[in-house]
Formats: sequence, structure tokens, C-alpha cells
Amino acid sequence: MSLREQISGQFVKSFGERNGAPGAMAQSAYQTLKRNVHQAVLDHVELERLSRLPADQVREEIGSLIGRILDEERTPANDQERKQLALDVYDEMFGFGPLEVLLRDPTVSDILVNTSKQTYVERKGRLELTDVTFYDDAHLMKVIEKIVSRVGRRIDESSPMVDARLPDGSRVNAIIPPSAIDGPLVSIRRFAVNPLQVSDLIDLQTLTPPMAQLLDALARAKVNILVSGGTGSGKTTLLNILSGFIPEQERVVTIEDAAELQLRQPHVLRLETRPPNIEGRGEITQRTLVRNALRMRPDRIILGEVRGAEALDMLAAMNTGHEGSLATIHANTPRDALTRLENMISLAGMGLPPKTMRQQIASAISVVIQATRLTDGRRKIVSIQELTGMEGEIINMQEIFAFKRSGVDKSGAVRGHFAATGVRPKFAERLHAFGIDLPDEIYDPARRYETT
Repeated sequence: MSLREQISGQFVKSFGERNGAPGAMAQSAYQTLKRNVHQAVLDHVELERLSRLPADQVREEIGSLIGRILDEERTPANDQERKQLALDVYDEMFGFGPLEVLLRDPTVSDILVNTSKQTYVERKGRLELTDVTFYDDAHLMKVIEKIVSRVGRRIDESSPMVDARLPDGSRVNAIIPPSAIDGPLVSIRRFAVNPLQVSDLIDLQTLTPPMAQLLDALARAKVNILVSGGTGSGKTTLLNILSGFIPEQERVVTIEDAAELQLRQPHVLRLETRPPNIEGRGEITQRTLVRNALRMRPDRIILGEVRGAEALDMLAAMNTGHEGSLATIHANTPRDALTRLENMISLAGMGLPPKTMRQQIASAISVVIQATRLTDGRRKIVSIQELTGMEGEIINMQEIFAFKRSGVDKSGAVRGHFAATGVRPKFAERLHAFGIDLPDEIYDPARRYETT
């Protein structure tokens, strides 16, 4: 049995009675023990001195001190349990408290904290309830403040929402009362230490080898691409994959609300938006950064997510020599993505007629890739479509690859197959101009790739 399970007995006779917690459950007792030991450690150490020491030495000193505290209180715990308690206290002092155990787990892709009492994680596309809790909402607030302060952001009643990132690049969103009625809420989108490669997506059946071959060719031929999809559909992962095909000699500028992209090229310039300060000043929007990026002599501009008036400046950049630029957008279908883009252009306040906006879109963007998260949690690229121009006031599109669902098996896994539509894209001429000649068989609709 672990310390968490054993601690309620002897602990209630020492720490428990003074905290008015006799008869508490083991988890609650462990949390109270950790809180008291944490406070005792703080009373005995100099944080400034510890912060200058190597992490291993700090853990050793904290472990030794905790051992003496437990011995003085005669709390039963073996060596392994004492090490666990020392690790938990170390996380409280120098990390993000109870979140650290989840952040160390490579199988966790999302961490969702629903107030101090409940924490979910996502593993392999499915949500799971964990036993991770916080002492109370004040404890959770301290962790949130520690996260946002490290990136120069703030959160309080006057500004109850914030986007930030962790040192490993994971994206964090927090919202607190009064906007969050029941207590502070935290959502963390994790990123792998080693980003997924295109071979990983093929193994996961997110796409097929011919689709991967086509995406590689599109990126190298400097085709403007828009990645569309819903929340958690894998848009950023796909954007990373596409960015990986960009030649190393090109100068790339990335623009994001919270830095998520993990480009490996040597010549990458990363820009990030900034919210207004407490006086409502100092805001730096994506539109401002897009305009500034145009003065930085970029070969390509990568926009993490189009969500406002910056759409007009992005299209202008794509139409004025910054070919091969990439962006993502929230939409359920490729056609919806173009409609949303049109709506965003109207936010720029230029008063452009619909036909003019669609002409801008059709001339700037060549390909829309649709990513979807299926009901079984798996991600798929369900459509690759080419924009072929205007017919009247309508943007013409033709599908090159598609994923067709055929049903659901007994375990709930979605069944289906990938296949080309048989359409030879117009951008094949551009690929040829860049010295890229894909074999005709990749467009053969008879080649089907069944998912398992």
C-alpha cells in the first residue's frame, strides 16, 4: 500500500488532530500531511539559497529535512514513500504543484483542471478522471499565478482570463472567478518533447503515404496552404509537419497568440501577441505582427491561427511574394473555412464587396487541408482540396484526397478508408516547375487504404 493509502491511521494521531481532521479519508489525510510538511520545510530553509543549487541537490536536502520532520512526528513511511513526499513538496516549491506529476507523463496530451476538486486528462484521444486535486481554490490560484507570471502575463478579478505557455511550450488557458462561477479552471494543451514526424502520422493512420508525399511536394513548391479543423483535431501538429518540409535556407517568421509551433529549421523568427496591461494599453495583436513581419524580409509567414482582421493582411502577404505561407483556421469543412475567412476579412473594416473578398481568397490560397477528430478520439486528415478559381461569385474547389467513413466496430473505433478522388490537380504544373514530378498513381482512386 502507498503512503496515500496508509497515512490516515498514525497521521490522525499527530497532524490530523491539530487540523481537526480525525477520520478523514487517506487522500485527504495525505494532502493535509503534504501541506503541513511543506510549511515546515519553508520554515526551515532559505528559498533563495536553494534556488541557486542544482535540482538534484535541492531534492536531496528537502528529502533529508522531510525525513527528520516525519521522524519527529513519528509518522509511518518507508523510504519509497518518503521520496514520493519529498518529490511532491519539491513540486510545490519549485514546480507547478500537483500538475507536475501529469506534466511528467508523456502519455498525457491534455490536462483539464475543473476547479481544485477535479482534474481530467486526455490519453489517446479519450478523457480520464485522475486523483489529482488541490488543497483548495487558493492553492490552485497560486499555481495559476506561478504559470502566468513566468511569461509576463497577469490574472485577477479585473482580467480573469489569460493565455500562457509552460517552459516546455505547452499552451495554458486559465479563467477564474467572477467569469468562472464554480472556481478557477485551467486547460493545458501538451506538446511532445519530440514532435510527431510524418512517419508517425502514417503509423497512426492520420494520413496515407501518397497524402504525405503530396504535402511534402506542396510545401517545397511554396504552395499557400490553409489547415482547417475543430478544436483538438491536430491542426498545430499538422502545421508542424508541413513546416518541417520547408528548406532550411529559407527565412521563416511565425506569428502566434501563444507560442506552440516547434520548427526545427535554423532560420526561424518567432513572434507572439501580447494582451493589454491593467490600464488597457500595450496590446499587440496578430494583425500588428503580420504587418511587422512583412518588414522582416521573410521567405514565408506561418500564422498559428487566423481569427480576426489579420486575415486580410495574411492574404495580402500571400499575394505579394510571400508564397508558401501557412495558416490554420477553426472550421468543420473546407468550404466553411473559406466562409469564415471571408467573415474575418470583413472585420478589417475595408468595406470590400463579397466578390472582391472571394477573389482575394481564391488567388491567395491554393490548398485547404481538413483535419478532424473522430468520435473514437483518433485524428484524421479527411480531405485535401484545391481552390481552382472563381465561377461567377463562387470559389471553385475540387477534392484530391478524402477519408470515407464506413461505420463503427464493437469497440467504438471508426472504420473507413482513404482514397484519391481521381482528380489531377491544377497545381501539378507548379510542382513540375519546381522540379517535383509526383507519380500519376498517387491520384489513382482504385488505391484504397483501409483503417484498422
